[in-house]
Amino acid sequence: MDIFGTIIAPFKWLVSFIMVAFHDGLSAIGMPAANGWTWTLAIIGLVLVIRAALIPVFVKQIKAQRGMQLLQPDLKKLQEKYKGKTDQLSRQAMAQEQMAMYKKHGTNPFSACLPMLIQMPFFFALFQVLSGISQAKDQGAGIGAMSHDQVVEFDASSIFGAPLSAALLHGGAGNVAVVVLSIVMIIAMTASQFITQKQIMAKNMSEEAMASPFMRQQKMMLYILPLVFGVGGINFPIGVLIYWTTTNLWTMGQQFFVIRRMPTPGSPAARALAERRAAKGLPALSVLSGKRDEEAGAAGSTAVEIKGQRIQPQRKNRKKK
Repeated sequence: MDIFGTIIAPFKWLVSFIMVAFHDGLSAIGMPAANGWTWTLAIIGLVLVIRAALIPVFVKQIKAQRGMQLLQPDLKKLQEKYKGKTDQLSRQAMAQEQMAMYKKHGTNPFSACLPMLIQMPFFFALFQVLSGISQAKDQGAGIGAMSHDQVVEFDASSIFGAPLSAALLHGGAGNVAVVVLSIVMIIAMTASQFITQKQIMAKNMSEEAMASPFMRQQKMMLYILPLVFGVGGINFPIGVLIYWTTTNLWTMGQQFFVIRRMPTPGSPAARALAERRAAKGLPALSVLSGKRDEEAGAAGSTAVEIKGQRIQPQRKNRKKK
């Protein structure tokens, strides 16, 4: 076994174990064991378990992204400080100051990629499990936590006439159901990923963040990542496309909730939240802490009262004659 296979092996077992657990649970309540929809729901269950486990990581990601937003003015000053200096010492000094700034605020520019990086081993593990179904069936073996009987059941299962283990590029081009379902799933997968990133950039970034050099890289990734997954989707079995489309829909819904309820300070979404609360007569909400700014409101009302009152000059104590 190669190094990659050794690393992925525990993930293959865990992925197959979760799928089998959901499959057995669904079979126990009356769904057919060899039915494609039973295995499809098992794959969706796998997504729910992984994404629920990643919620703490997602919270850390939000905090890190907020930290990056607050760092933009300081980063801009740092770039101005070293503007035009292209020598090696200046570049090293700039990099060191930048890393010290990230460390001080507990953030980094790659924090947004953390949930995706954590998901990738599970994605590759599921890809290997589903791609190896036919081979395992012919060899009379199981895959991970899946027994040989379950491998045979999965190989025979299909939805809308498309086998879950079939891929568009690998033997599925002759099956109309595989072609149509693969194209629909690839479009849904790439579209949901694009919409998710687009709504973050359009609604949940401050003006300083939009003007930063890091933003140019984000704009490139906005178009590159969906393209990469779209082209790569022709190699993915139907089951993998179901997994990735479901996880993208989860991400899209999660981002919609965060943008609406906990937007980034200074972003269009933050202004929209303030307007909605003001229209309902509610106090301002701190988007950083999630708490009401009652102290700020009290201070503001006190200032208004003081401003509206006429302040009487105090007389100096007269000297006794």
